[in-house]
Amino acid sequence: MYVLTSSGTGISGIIIWVVILVVFMFFFMIRPQRKEQARKNEMMAKMTVGDTVCTTSGFYGTLIDVDDDIVIVEFGNNKNCRIPMQRAAIAQVEKAEDAIEE
Repeated sequence: MYVLTSSGTGISGIIIWVVILVVFMFFFMIRPQRKEQARKNEMMAKMTVGDTVCTTSGFYGTLIDVDDDIVIVEFGNNKNCRIPMQRAAIAQVEKAEDAIEE
């Protein structure tokens, strides 16, 4: 006669717990990161000349030129302060038409 005890869940019990852990990690860790990355990629794709941007270091400026991987940002009222930087250094974008409406 075979008796099932609570301490001997066996290999199938371990597999079930591993699957539950993987599903938990996907929904609470990986999925939100993917959504945030998709949002950032969409923001980067919609950047145009004239948009106000905030860099990852906290500086605000205006986009002067947008290339594949490099953008040129003008800081302050001084037209001579134009700095080329990578697209990845842009943390936030405010569209030029949104700023006019406010």
